[in-house]
Amino acid sequence: MTTEAERLPFFVYGTLRPGEANYARTLLGRTATEEPARIAGALLYEGPGYPYATAGPADAVVHGALVRPRDAEYDAVRAALDRLEGYTPGSPAGAGNLYERVATEAVCPDGRTVRAWVYLAAEPLATRLRAAGTPIACGEWTGRAARRSPG
Repeated sequence: MTTEAERLPFFVYGTLRPGEANYARTLLGRTATEEPARIAGALLYEGPGYPYATAGPADAVVHGALVRPRDAEYDAVRAALDRLEGYTPGSPAGAGNLYERVATEAVCPDGRTVRAWVYLAAEPLATRLRAAGTPIACGEWTGRAARRSPG
């Protein structure tokens, strides 16, 4: 069982990915390692300028990055990410969080699996997304690509 205090790396899939807006504000210069990764059992949905991930079927995949904060920065980075994601540690599920921080297994390009924190949409939002949200079928979201698209 994973506890809130564990210093796991973070799997990020939206605006916290390297090159995206919240990466520059929150993680730039504060990480020890960063690498592409993916998680299984999650679905990605369009949001208002950022995506939401929810638990999904085992064969669903979300692509992102595995980022490990520097040891000296870890607590400050985790607190900043929790604030950004609207997550209050220790609060019961469904108690007003926008996201929940949960432990998952991220898979790296070389096949290694790494236990990591990921922020998933909290209830009741997750239920609304599954019922009426716009899924991102490929499991990959980049704001950079969305900004470059004509239209």
